[in-house]
Amino acid sequence: MLSTISNDAIRDKASATLNGRRRRWGWTPFFGPALIAAVAYIDPGNFATNIEAGSRYGYTLLWVVLGANLMAMLIQTLSARLGLATGRNLAEVIRDRYPRPLVWCYWVQAEIVAIATDLAEFLGAALAFNLLFGLSLMEGALLTGVITYLALLLHRQGFRLMEIIIGAMIMAIASGFLLEVLLGTPDPAPLLKGLLIPSFPDGYSLYLAAGILGATVMPHVIYLHSALSQNRIQTNDEGQRKRLMRYYRIDVIVGMAIAGLVNLCMLAMAAAVFHAQGRLDIATISDSYQLLSPMMGQQAASHIFGLALLLAGLSSSIVGTLSGQVIMQGFVNVTIPLWARRLITMLPALVVIMLGISEQKALVASQVILSFGIPFALIPLLCFTADRRLMGSLVNRRSITALGGIICTLIIALNGYVLFFTLMGH
Repeated sequence: MLSTISNDAIRDKASATLNGRRRRWGWTPFFGPALIAAVAYIDPGNFATNIEAGSRYGYTLLWVVLGANLMAMLIQTLSARLGLATGRNLAEVIRDRYPRPLVWCYWVQAEIVAIATDLAEFLGAALAFNLLFGLSLMEGALLTGVITYLALLLHRQGFRLMEIIIGAMIMAIASGFLLEVLLGTPDPAPLLKGLLIPSFPDGYSLYLAAGILGATVMPHVIYLHSALSQNRIQTNDEGQRKRLMRYYRIDVIVGMAIAGLVNLCMLAMAAAVFHAQGRLDIATISDSYQLLSPMMGQQAASHIFGLALLLAGLSSSIVGTLSGQVIMQGFVNVTIPLWARRLITMLPALVVIMLGISEQKALVASQVILSFGIPFALIPLLCFTADRRLMGSLVNRRSITALGGIICTLIIALNGYVLFFTLMGH
C-alpha cells in the first residue's frame, strides 16, 4: 500500500510513542505525509502565478497567498483525518458511497486535474533545464520524465525513503527563496500591508488570485494525502487514533507552513526586485531568471532561482504521478504501471512544447483549471468527515464543517467570477 511504513524499527518507535512511552526522536515516524503534500503547493505553477502577481501588483496579493495556505492547512488536515478514520482514501470512499455514473464523472474530472498538474510540473522542470544548462524544452521534458521515473522506482525500497528525499528537496527550495528575499531586501511596510489588508486592484488581479488559489490548494493532493494517512501506522484503540491524529495535525501545520513561506518569499521577491524598480511587465519565469542577477546585483541570484525551479518541477512531478495512481485506483479500481502513468501524463506537456505555446500562459491557465477542480474534491471531503457513522470519534466538530463550507463557497464564487472574466475576453 502506498502509505505503509515498511521499516520495523520505525513502526516499533511509532507504537511506543502512541502507547505513551517517551523515546528520543519518537515523533519522527508521524511526519512525512504533509511534506509529500506540500510539494504540490510549491510546484512551477506557483512560480508562474506568484511572479506575475508580485511584478504586476507588488505586495498587494500577499494576503491571497497567506489565506490560501491557511485554507490548505484545514483541507489537508481533513484529508489526513479521513484516511486515518476510514482506512480508505477519498477516491475510494467516493467510489463506495456514490452512484456509479457519478463516480465515473468524478474520475474523469480528477484525471483532467492530474493532467493540468503534470503540465505545469513538466513545463517548469523542462524550462529549468533550458535556463540552467541550455537544453531545449523538448530535451528538458524528456530528461524530466526519465529522472522522475527513476526516482519513483525508489518507492519499492519503502515509502519512508521517498519522504526523506522529497523533504530534503523542499528544504532546499525553501532555503533558496529565503536567501533570494534577503538579497532583494523587501520594504517591510508595504509587505505587511499586502499581507494583512485584502484588496483587488483590478479585474485581472482576481484572475491571478484564482491562479494562486489553484496553485496552492491543489485538488489532486487532497486525494493523495488521504491515501498517505490510511493504514500508515496501525492503532489499537480510540485513544491511540486520537493521539495519532494530533501528530498528523502537527505534520500538516509544519508542512503547509514551509510551503506557505516559500510562496510568500516568491511573491515578495518579485515585488521587491521587479515591481519596486518599475518592471511591471515581468510575467514569465524566463524573464525572471534572466533579470534577477543584473537587477539584484548578485550573480548567484538567477542560479538559485533556476535550481529551486528545477527541484520544484522534479519533486512535484513525482508526487503528481503518485496522485494519479491513487486517483485511478480509488475511483475505478485499476492500477497501471508507473512508467505508463508517467508517459500518459507527460504527453500534454510535450504537445504544448511542440506547438510552441507560451509556457507562462500554459502555466497560469493550468492553475486556474486546478482552482475549478477544488470543489469537486472538497465538497465530498467535508460531507464524509462530518458523518459520525463513517468517522466515529474522529468526526469533525460542527464549527470545522461550517468553516470548510465557507471556504468552499468562497472558492466557487471566485471561480465563477474568473469564468465570467475569461469568457468576456478580458
